[in-house]
Amino acid sequence: MIRAIRACKTAAEERAVVRKECAAIRSAVSENDQDYRHRNLAKLMFIHMLGYPTHFGQMECLKLIASPGFPEKRIGYLGLMLLLDERQEVLMLVTNSLKQDLNHTNQYIVGLALCALGNICSAEMARDLAPEVERLLQFRDPNIRKKAALCSIRIIKKVPDLAENFVNPAAALLKEKHHGVLLTGIQLCTDLCIVSAEALEYCRKKCTEGLVKVLKDVANSPYAPEYDISGIADPFLHIRLLRLLRVLGQGDADASDLMNDILAQVATKTESNKNAGNAILYECVETIMSIEDNSGLRVLAINILGRFLSNRDNNIRYVALNMLMKAITVDTQAVQRHRATILECVKDSDASIRKRALELVYLLVNESNVKPLAKELIEYLEVSDQEFKGDLTSKICSIVEKLSPEKIWYIDQMLKVLSEAGNYVKDEVWHALIVVITNASNLHGYSVRLLYKAVQTSGEQETLVRVAVWCIGEYGEMLVNNVGMLDIEEPITVTDSEAVDVIENALKRHTSDLTTRAMCLIALLKLSSHFPSCSQRIKDIMVQNKGSLVLELQQRSIEFNSILEKHQNIRSTLVERMPVLDEATYGRRRAGSLPAAVSTSQGGALSLPNGVAKTSAAPLVDLLDLSSDDMPAPSSSGGGDFLQDLLGVDLPPSSQSGQGQTQKSGTDVLLDLLSIGTPPVQSSAPTGDALPSSQDKKTPIGALEILSIPSAPTVQTSSPAGGSNVMDLLDGFGPNVPPTPEDNSPAYQSVVAFESSSLRITFDFSKQPGNLQTTFIEANFVNKSSNVYTDFIFQAAVPKFLQLHLDPASSNTLPASDSGSIKQKLRVTNSQHGKKSLVMRIRIAYKLNNKDVLEEGQISNFPRDL
Repeated sequence: MIRAIRACKTAAEERAVVRKECAAIRSAVSENDQDYRHRNLAKLMFIHMLGYPTHFGQMECLKLIASPGFPEKRIGYLGLMLLLDERQEVLMLVTNSLKQDLNHTNQYIVGLALCALGNICSAEMARDLAPEVERLLQFRDPNIRKKAALCSIRIIKKVPDLAENFVNPAAALLKEKHHGVLLTGIQLCTDLCIVSAEALEYCRKKCTEGLVKVLKDVANSPYAPEYDISGIADPFLHIRLLRLLRVLGQGDADASDLMNDILAQVATKTESNKNAGNAILYECVETIMSIEDNSGLRVLAINILGRFLSNRDNNIRYVALNMLMKAITVDTQAVQRHRATILECVKDSDASIRKRALELVYLLVNESNVKPLAKELIEYLEVSDQEFKGDLTSKICSIVEKLSPEKIWYIDQMLKVLSEAGNYVKDEVWHALIVVITNASNLHGYSVRLLYKAVQTSGEQETLVRVAVWCIGEYGEMLVNNVGMLDIEEPITVTDSEAVDVIENALKRHTSDLTTRAMCLIALLKLSSHFPSCSQRIKDIMVQNKGSLVLELQQRSIEFNSILEKHQNIRSTLVERMPVLDEATYGRRRAGSLPAAVSTSQGGALSLPNGVAKTSAAPLVDLLDLSSDDMPAPSSSGGGDFLQDLLGVDLPPSSQSGQGQTQKSGTDVLLDLLSIGTPPVQSSAPTGDALPSSQDKKTPIGALEILSIPSAPTVQTSSPAGGSNVMDLLDGFGPNVPPTPEDNSPAYQSVVAFESSSLRITFDFSKQPGNLQTTFIEANFVNKSSNVYTDFIFQAAVPKFLQLHLDPASSNTLPASDSGSIKQKLRVTNSQHGKKSLVMRIRIAYKLNNKDVLEEGQISNFPRDL
């Protein structure tokens, strides 16, 4: 069969051969062919490895396992491990056969059963067969003990509760002389310590000294050919022992003290010129870094990692860098001693080593070494590969920003980076550079001269050109007049025309993008005021760009040309120097910690009990507990998602375009969406002014399912029921009174919708015949306290399957002591009538002795057939 399959030239031929063989095997299975059953199963295993389905042969495995002979059992168990896995229900049938074979007199059959159980054992099988496996850990034959230990590892991973049964037998295996049994016993103890705290404590007290002695014997053992690899005696046992010692020593000072000497011996005596030795040294270093503090050992371990960095093998250097990343949190000073070697790794030809070394250098930088390290990295930036420049530039900019000792050094280093790799610099980096320059008033002249010289040699770097254009536009006269010269500078001669040349060249360069060209036009407008001699030339440049195909540039050119020609009297005011930008505010906004700006309006602020002032421009957001001061601008999750679900619309995340533009909060987006605002302050106004205009009535409400309608203006007008521009939300519905239901409409019992110690709300319900989806509600508000409530506002929100409309309230003043009430009509349309009941969330705001009071609640006791 194998020869026929290998002779196939196409996949179709192979499928034909496999189909033919599978048909023959099926017929043999149905005929219960005893003689060729093991051969058929062997064929099935080969077919399975080719990727063809072989599920029909699973029962054959079980029949072979039940056979008395060793050859049949061997094929059966092999098929069981290959064709089945622990998820197969048919495995339940093999548990009894496994139990019998684990108690078999033939040790080879016992070995087969242990192998199978170690590979496919499920949790149920583990519970059933754990006693047999535990007994076999003390079997006379070392190979059976070894297989039983491996099978025990599988059992405790499947059922950690059984771990306590294996602690004593596993500890006994640590005294074995046979390396195979010892190796598996150590691994079993390691896994027991990981899954069971009791096993960990037991091993720490009873086994640590014995393990140290075993490691010492293995490290000092003479040459043994059966265990020797590259001149090192059994490196696998070395590594397993070190890993178990690491588990035992972590968090335990006494256990760590016991193993200090042997770890130092392994670290110093193991040869590092062979790969097996390096593997042992690496595990030894990881153990030293994990156990309790011993500064001398840790220095030794970090020195070993330093030697690894000089190795020619890339894999060894990479794992050394990884380990140093962990070690730096434990002993920074020891890692600092290898700084030069790590810097060399940044220049390595292997990309993964370069990247990891750069991350390590980034962690090593502090105030004392930032200057030499930044210098080295910037020098390497000049010769680094193009694909690595992005990562390198990002790290250098971050280092310089975080740890710059003085502004002049910061400006110098950033200009070097911009000159070498300006096209890889992110926008926020050069924005931050401009902010720093504006704040360093004594360095304005120095910066603009340095940028002027840099742009002459590195004009292809886009971000460098932008910063240079911005600074020349702001401080052009300082460039020409050599104002603010420092001692370290050499004077340069720059004419008005040469300064304009830089801007014009940047504007005309075909590689310049829209942002750069727009900045050039602004800079030219500013220079027209600073350099009167170049005014006509600047005007000509503006005229040339009036025909630009880019709308933004065309519009700017036309507007700026108009200023130059027709508005000379205001030009000097328009082009005044930019005010100093606040570094702290910019830093917080850039870090994302500045909350989104709340839209300001004429409406007063509500003083809440927790002391947070909220503008009354956010009634809906407040109602849904989506306070604008808790929503940072970049976030598009959290409360905004709930609001989005409730409204059934997409709310775009707030964005920031430019430095001067304030961020837009979720409140503003919502108010824009609903086209509502806060009522203006009015001393007196006729009632008619508050009614929506005919044009306003055309605005559709559509699917908006939330309304927040104050019953009166925030500032009381001459008419107690006067509206406001918030009423525009109702559009045509405001003045209309809902149709009065006829006498034969269904009758519903009144409901006390909300009641507190100071307020009671009663709902009366009615419907129109033939329109069961729409319910008319008359809300009756009663004041139970002895104080009058003023500026009374009722707000409500409903789920998406409901539509809510509120009419204006009868008044905005609620008399005291049940002496009067406020009435307000609501209309609710239930699109899921008969399936879902009404539910409503409400908020009532009013003033009590000129103090704002808020009450909230949820109404869910509506009659079920509404």
